[in-house]
Amino acid sequence: MTPRTPRTVLLVEDHAMTRGLLQHALEGEGFRVVPVESARRAIREFDAIDPDVLVADIELGERPNGVDLAAILRAQAPYLGVVFLSNYPNVDSVEREFAAPARSSFVHKGSIDGPAPLVAAIEAALSDEEPAVAVTPVPADSPLSALSDAQLTVLRLLAEGWSNAEISARRGITLRSTERLVSRTFTTLGLGDDSSVNARVAAVRMYVRAFGVPDSPARRP
Repeated sequence: MTPRTPRTVLLVEDHAMTRGLLQHALEGEGFRVVPVESARRAIREFDAIDPDVLVADIELGERPNGVDLAAILRAQAPYLGVVFLSNYPNVDSVEREFAAPARSSFVHKGSIDGPAPLVAAIEAALSDEEPAVAVTPVPADSPLSALSDAQLTVLRLLAEGWSNAEISARRGITLRSTERLVSRTFTTLGLGDDSSVNARVAAVRMYVRAFGVPDSPARRP
């Protein structure tokens, strides 16, 4: 089986030493990690990073805190996995103090004596994503290997002939979120800057060359 394309972690932690240790641990487990020190920077750079999962300290020293950040980013990308780092003693304490979004994982900082607890939390957060289409392993020499799981999922739906509006309804996200995801997919494939190329057609051709024409499920539930 072709190795899975590394998933991207947006790591938001205000303490530099902790941020560096977590980055090193996750990169050692095969993740691509983009570390930032504040929620404000994470918001500014979110589109360019296009992460699969957010790992954020709840207390960032200023607002937005980690929970605020997750809510802001989930509004743009509802498929985003979320893992909170906390010094609170348990999940109930966090939920009483903060309005944490659904489908979130929690890791107590004191339990991180190696990468295993954090990796397990990330996997749990990503499994809750429930992508609309199972992600197929991408050949290493394919231009599609640069795509995130969410981008590859939406590209398959495009190859099946779904419109942006239909994709939005199927995934339960806003049309704007779908349009942003589609646009980032085209940009990742190098199709965003050439006005002479129909990016949607070119991207679908790339998918078909890699996987063949996908079987299309019924268009309506």
